Amino acid sequence: MADIQSPLPGMFYHKPSPDEAAFKAKGDDVAVGDTIGLVEVMKTFIEVKSEIAGTFEAYVAEDSAPVTAGETLAMVSD
Repeated sequence: MADIQSPLPGMFYHKPSPDEAAFKAKGDDVAVGDTIGLVEVMKTFIEVKSEIAGTFEAYVAEDSAPVTAGETLAMVSD
């Protein structure tokens, strides 16, 4: 099991917009470079990309929640 961590502090979002589905759901395949969420910093949205391949397990951080740099956002199993 591997953690995907926030690269910077901000607000974390599971979805590209409020009316769309989450980037990943439990059981989805994850490839290196897949976007798993967004971190918003001062109205700028930064994609959080996976650095590992595997199976998406779960989001750890809540949707629309503040996060800190290095905080675990999601978990992927290999």
